[in-house]
Amino acid sequence: MAAVNQIATPKSVLSFLPTAWFDELSTKFARYRLYRETYNELSELSGRELADLGLNRSMIKRLAYQAAYENN
Repeated sequence: MAAVNQIATPKSVLSFLPTAWFDELSTKFARYRLYRETYNELSELSGRELADLGLNRSMIKRLAYQAAYENN
């Protein structure tokens, strides 16, 4: 008589979700992180430094958005 041992290991909750979902989520987080970094760095510049770059404060939000979402 043969005996069979079957050991079932519980699957991770993550194994049921498609990997494309994780890829999309990580891409969104990376873009948002780039947006925040760009926004924060430009916000730290003085008015004089922004003027030297041909920028003004009202442009910071748009430039950060373009850097993160439109230039990819």
